[in-house]
Amino acid sequence: MRKKLFSRISGYLSSTLRDFLIRHVARVEGFLDPILVLANLRRFAQPSELMAPKELLRAGAIMQARGLINSQAIQHNMDWIWPYWVERQFDPEDESFIPRAFNLTHLNLTHRNWTAVGVPDLTDLPIVDPRGLVTPFFDGWSIDAWVMNGKGSHLIPSKLVSVRQEWCLYGNPQVKTTSEDKGMQLRSCVEAYEQSGIVICQIKLTALSVTGGWLIASLRPCNPEGISFIHKIALLENRMGWKVDGHTFVHFDAAPERTDFSHYWNGDVFGQLLLSSKAEGVDCHVGMATAAALFKLESNVKREVTISIPVTKGAEAKPAWEGKSTVSKWEENLKGCCELEIPDQHFQFLYDAAIRSLILHSPGQDVYPGPYTYKRFWFRDAAFILEAMLCVGLSERVKKIVNRFPMRQTVAGYFLSQDGEWDSNGEALWAIRRFCERTGQKPDPKWQRSIYRAAKWIQNKREFKKGSRSFGLLPVGFSAEHLGPNDYYYWDDFWGVAGLSAGAFLARKYGDDDLAVQFAGQAKDLLGCIEASLKRVAEPKKRNAMPASPHRRMDAGAIGSLVAGYPLQIFPAQDPRLLDTAEFLFRECFVQGGFYQEISHSGINVYLTLHIAQVFLRAGDPRFFDLMSAMASLATPTGQWPEAVHPRTKGGCMGDGQHIWAAAEWILILRNCFVYEEDGKLILCSGIPISWIAEGKGAALGPTPTSFGPVKVLIKTKDEKINIQWSGDWQNGKEPAIEIRLPGHAPIQAKPGENSVVIPRRNL
Repeated sequence: MRKKLFSRISGYLSSTLRDFLIRHVARVEGFLDPILVLANLRRFAQPSELMAPKELLRAGAIMQARGLINSQAIQHNMDWIWPYWVERQFDPEDESFIPRAFNLTHLNLTHRNWTAVGVPDLTDLPIVDPRGLVTPFFDGWSIDAWVMNGKGSHLIPSKLVSVRQEWCLYGNPQVKTTSEDKGMQLRSCVEAYEQSGIVICQIKLTALSVTGGWLIASLRPCNPEGISFIHKIALLENRMGWKVDGHTFVHFDAAPERTDFSHYWNGDVFGQLLLSSKAEGVDCHVGMATAAALFKLESNVKREVTISIPVTKGAEAKPAWEGKSTVSKWEENLKGCCELEIPDQHFQFLYDAAIRSLILHSPGQDVYPGPYTYKRFWFRDAAFILEAMLCVGLSERVKKIVNRFPMRQTVAGYFLSQDGEWDSNGEALWAIRRFCERTGQKPDPKWQRSIYRAAKWIQNKREFKKGSRSFGLLPVGFSAEHLGPNDYYYWDDFWGVAGLSAGAFLARKYGDDDLAVQFAGQAKDLLGCIEASLKRVAEPKKRNAMPASPHRRMDAGAIGSLVAGYPLQIFPAQDPRLLDTAEFLFRECFVQGGFYQEISHSGINVYLTLHIAQVFLRAGDPRFFDLMSAMASLATPTGQWPEAVHPRTKGGCMGDGQHIWAAAEWILILRNCFVYEEDGKLILCSGIPISWIAEGKGAALGPTPTSFGPVKVLIKTKDEKINIQWSGDWQNGKEPAIEIRLPGHAPIQAKPGENSVVIPRRNL
């Protein structure tokens, strides 16, 4: 006892002394008192175990450090050629312009857009920005291409207002960017392939100039986030490429007619083009080395140059044109995926692109919400991404990822992706349950101990403060960081209910009926505490809408409370609390047809808009399709969405420029338009718009796994009659109840054994 008391006193004295010294040094140096600042910050949140996850602080610190370097490198070197976001964001005449003034760090806040190329099951993901700038290595330098004509004019894609860009999906997916200006044309075609076990990023450049001139490939110390240092560039002995910083290689398929190099104090190599130079490399202690390879263009004659970059760590692969075999894994990875056929070609393209994005970002036993900024694992993102993967038939990939869940769990049973986020256990358990339901497989015995520990962690984590609005809920946490400061978030609690229910479901599968009863009872009790809390919050203001927490007014953070409807279906489709929350968000928090998340993201959020659309779809509210159409219009030409979209520039303003959670939501809502599960039955065709079933048109989806087995749905319209057909490979041979809810018609209950219905189209 004395030892404990002594330890506490010593700890208190040491922390007091530490605080005193910090405050003293700050005052002497003329800084704000950091202890006071932190205390003031904490007052905006509920008292919690930690102010913010160290993982988030670390990521933020890295980004801000990059922004600080950007501030030192970019703004007084505007004669350099910079990535597209810099050219736009730093131009005072451009709508994307952001004054820098007191901003110590300069970050990409207007055009966070890029598209990954890669090889299924391999982690290397080069990215391409909206103007064709290629960043082969994670957070590394880039390759840009320009054209200079015989009169000295330049075609610089990053400076152009518009270019044509597309993601060609068939075969080996390629990002193609085409630029034209002043009689000059430049086309870049970027793909990744496997060669002898190594990932190669290949860039095919095709250039044309009416007056002749030069095709220029340039090595750049920057990428879509900002500066990425290059200290040393050396020309290869055969002059057909560069060695960068002594360990990475860039290969050309032909020797350039000229090469130029520059270090920081001489400026960008762009300013040194065609100057007499015999240099075969450059060293730059600042880390801003640049290089250019110039390929001669004859008047009106196209020239193609191929650049190959081995991106697997430590690789010095010979490029494919020297006879090495190349491998494409796309056909085998797409085999068996749920196919969609709809008349809307843009919706169709976005669906097909989203499936490829999911495959690219789930290599081996991992899944990422993005190829760059978010190239790491979160249970929150994974829950939705894995659900989409299951719904398109990528169950083997999902199982590999779920197999790693126990390794991400602490001794206490906490599934950790970021500390202080109490939703992760519910998300992990729900994802495991969905895997078992969708595939009909029993849970792996190797998961059993982890599942039980996770469910017990939820029940042990709850707080029971008598008289509190948060009685019985999970504690204050950081939760989904876009909901606001630390608080008792209903988002966490609804996931807790789902996790405990999943624990009960899985325990029954293991034959542990007593434990199943315990977990089910805990889920019921937690839900009761949530409903009691919601009732206490609602009574003073006589409202049904659910705020983000018991201590918040209605604001954009309430988006998290919709999880009770989608995807968890804890509340019925017509529950007033659910619908009033969605209505509030639709009325108060929408900008240009999408949900504007003013907290943190400060942009139009695609995946959260689609959450509202899912609530509307489930409730039979036709506005769901308006939201889908609005989000489709915000996709990039390559079929991607950033985490949040700038309302004015329509470029990315938050998160990864290729956000896989958003891609997953697009797959899920299109799938649910055709088929979803509710109350032990299948609901068919509730989201099919009239435009898809005009005379002579049709739509189809399948096979998509469901809790009852894989299902195919086919809709054809002929002679003013709509023929809806379905087929299923039912689990255990047991056909579920099926209800057809075609918009504009009364619901139809299918008879046992029936596999089609015919509906007069004129009734629409």
